[in-house]
Amino acid sequence: MPKILIVGGGYAGFYTALKLNKWLRRGEAQVTVVDPLPYMTYQPFLPEVAAGSIEPRHAVVALRRHLHKSAEVITAKVTAINHATKTATITPELGEPWEMQYDIVVVTAGAVSRTFPIPGVADEAIGLKNIEEAVAIRDRILTNFQKASNLPAGPERDRLLTFVVVGGGFAGIEAFGEMRSLASSLLKYYPTLSFDDTHFHLIEAMGRIMPEVSLETSHWVIKNLESRGAEVHLDTQLTSAVDGVIELSTGESFEADTIVWTAGVMANPVVRGTDLPVEERGRLRVGADLRVITEDGDVVPDAWGAGDVSAVPDLSGGGVAGFCVPNAQHAVRQGKLMAKNIVAVMRGDEPKEYFHKNLGAVAGIGLGEGVFQSGKLSIKGLIAWFMHRGYHGLAIPTWERKIRVFVVWILNFFLRRDIVSLQARIHPRAAFQEFAARPKVTASPAKKAAAARTKVPAGR
Repeated sequence: MPKILIVGGGYAGFYTALKLNKWLRRGEAQVTVVDPLPYMTYQPFLPEVAAGSIEPRHAVVALRRHLHKSAEVITAKVTAINHATKTATITPELGEPWEMQYDIVVVTAGAVSRTFPIPGVADEAIGLKNIEEAVAIRDRILTNFQKASNLPAGPERDRLLTFVVVGGGFAGIEAFGEMRSLASSLLKYYPTLSFDDTHFHLIEAMGRIMPEVSLETSHWVIKNLESRGAEVHLDTQLTSAVDGVIELSTGESFEADTIVWTAGVMANPVVRGTDLPVEERGRLRVGADLRVITEDGDVVPDAWGAGDVSAVPDLSGGGVAGFCVPNAQHAVRQGKLMAKNIVAVMRGDEPKEYFHKNLGAVAGIGLGEGVFQSGKLSIKGLIAWFMHRGYHGLAIPTWERKIRVFVVWILNFFLRRDIVSLQARIHPRAAFQEFAARPKVTASPAKKAAAARTKVPAGR
């Protein structure tokens, strides 16, 4: 039975495995999915998780629960692929690495945050690519409000209530807008704090934000954010963030306790540990039919790639530099087509080329605020916000997750979102350790004898 190895359980990998189960006949192939995490993260929901509008576990999909009929799931890293011998090195968190033989490899390892060697960023900033980062941002905002409410006005309180987002793309704008929305909603619970005490800064190196929408729409988003007390720095670069001191290329400087980095992504470095063709930006080189190809365009047999880790040609003409942009819309559709193509090639048929015309761009920038752009059509405000929630609520995989998300949204409408910080989860044993009884330390015979010799007699 042919063995199909899927490297990565993100959108593309998850849907490839799910649809292979649909298209393969019983016993036609054995499918294995390897990913360091036991779940797929629906990344468009991360800004709302950071704002407390979605429960963290509802924004992830358990691989074993939903793929147990489709594939074997291994929670580990693929640290090397030798396609010449069709072996992959599987490295678990515990235990020794082992070699896995395969017949067909599917690389869908996704992307990771791309940073630059800016002083302080690696030590002070946090990304927004996984659920743990989104939860940490939410808890940081809630905890900082709690701390600041007990402090007098001054630099220390200003630092706690200053929030910075670096990057003005869709991910940055959505995170920025949701964080601002959460902060504004918290003020009613803290009478010692006012709206003017909170400071939000968006830093964008380009002269505009959200290149996926029209210039007019991007200007509307900036005005909306500024009307809500946010400051947008265009044509501005972050030059330093050492110890939380923000220094900008404009000469401006201030302190911030929360720095969120959303200024770009890069292909997962796992592809560097393979002998598969990689293009100049570090992405897997693939053709329009999602088969891996050489620089000369020759097909590499039994190797496939899709999603953010691959340079997939955009035949619709709407991509960037001729390739599909790294987003969920493409990754999901590529995964579904790739499953069909793999089965077609296995049966001696020709694969189909990936073609998808962008349906438009929709973003939520805070509770009740959104923007939608499709061609010249632009919708802003509450209607666009409903469109954003409707689209992504239906797009998250499995009805089980869709129901959970919509139920929480409905409950939040009547009960408001939860504002409890669980930052103490980082050190869950702290309270136990503080009060835990410990055995008394008994001195050794030698120490007892030494203590007796040096003891001063009574009365002296």
